[in-house]
Amino acid sequence: MYRIAIEKLYKWKNSKRRKPLIIEGARQVGKTWLMKEFGKQAYSDTVYINFDSNTRMADLFAVDLDTDRLILGLELYAGRKIDSDNTLLIFDEVQEVPKALASLKYFYENAPQYHIVCAGSLLGIALHQGTSFPVGKVDFLKLYPLSFSEFLMATGNERFAKLLKKQDFEMITNFKQTYIDALKQYYFVGGMPEAVQSFAESKDFNEVRTIQKRILAAYEQDFSKHAPNEIVPKIRMLWNSIPSQLARENKKFIYGLVREGSRAREYETAIMWLSDCGLVHKVSRVNAAGIPLKAYEDLKAFKLFIVDVGLLGCMTGLNQRTLLDGDDLFVEFKGALTEQYVCQQLKTIEDLGIYYYTNDRGSCEIDFVIDTGEQIIPIEVKAETNLRAKSLKTYRERFEPELSVRTSMADYKKEDWLLNLPLYAIEQINKTKDY
Repeated sequence: MYRIAIEKLYKWKNSKRRKPLIIEGARQVGKTWLMKEFGKQAYSDTVYINFDSNTRMADLFAVDLDTDRLILGLELYAGRKIDSDNTLLIFDEVQEVPKALASLKYFYENAPQYHIVCAGSLLGIALHQGTSFPVGKVDFLKLYPLSFSEFLMATGNERFAKLLKKQDFEMITNFKQTYIDALKQYYFVGGMPEAVQSFAESKDFNEVRTIQKRILAAYEQDFSKHAPNEIVPKIRMLWNSIPSQLARENKKFIYGLVREGSRAREYETAIMWLSDCGLVHKVSRVNAAGIPLKAYEDLKAFKLFIVDVGLLGCMTGLNQRTLLDGDDLFVEFKGALTEQYVCQQLKTIEDLGIYYYTNDRGSCEIDFVIDTGEQIIPIEVKAETNLRAKSLKTYRERFEPELSVRTSMADYKKEDWLLNLPLYAIEQINKTKDY
């Protein structure tokens, strides 16, 4: 299975300013596999250490953080010499030993010759709680479920993924049915590596659902095991309310849908916990469209999406036949799945600010507004081929963006101010300057 993130790891390895690297991401998005695969491809040796329930490592790091002593201890543990130039050190579930996280500062300052990558399924929470290591001494990489183009590659459609990357839209349009069929499969399977691998090998949708249910059950166990007891019920209620939140026409998060009469302050910690775990994406409203968009963020209004479109379908019990048969499918929930899919693809693009826009009267809503650092692009999401763009026109009259994007099942088409970008090509949106 190919992950685009491996290219970033090679860049990290070859950087003159390399620091220990922390890979963040939700449980089961493939962090451990990626680190081991990178070790196999790029180094002659890999020393893998899992810190979960590892008393020997907890004891080693508890004494002091002298890097020479730590390397000696790691060599004794691994049973071989660690060659700083040719060995990748992998610290997995590193949040379980906070002193190991703190040691990264000293490796950077006193022993930068060592190549260290770390990950942990609840690392985001450990970092947010201020686990002792100074910002600026480590590099970060965020890992998400497989994007649609990675899904194409994993399921034997590498040529179609390459075609998307080349943006040869004349050829892409000729083969659009292949992309549409694969996109419907992706809506069901999603991008969790285990589900994708199973689907690639057996094309068995029932097996995919079994895997997704197992992943969701593991997330629920994490709530009980790792979250503070007093917020566990709130996390669970909030998490389970997300499908119904997204099924509404206006997808703005409503606390009252979690439980009648609920208030923001009761659930803020639960949202932060799920966000730190990488299980939800919080997309805030903006009320204007200047650079940087963050300056116009309305912190009270937001949408919540979950980590993966396949898991969202699983939570709602969406049937594969409903999804795959014809275009007249799951009418009510189609918009929710489509917006979830678009959010998920946008998240994989580095350094992209993702928001949505509504005017004060609520008469104009833009599903996503992105900040590329150079321009602000409004995106209207359509689940099918209905191409009315009333909100985009209203937005354009007010803010005059260089480019507006409508993404749907319709073919690629560049008009005067409007780019029709097929849903299966939304990952290419950061290359709009090339169009």
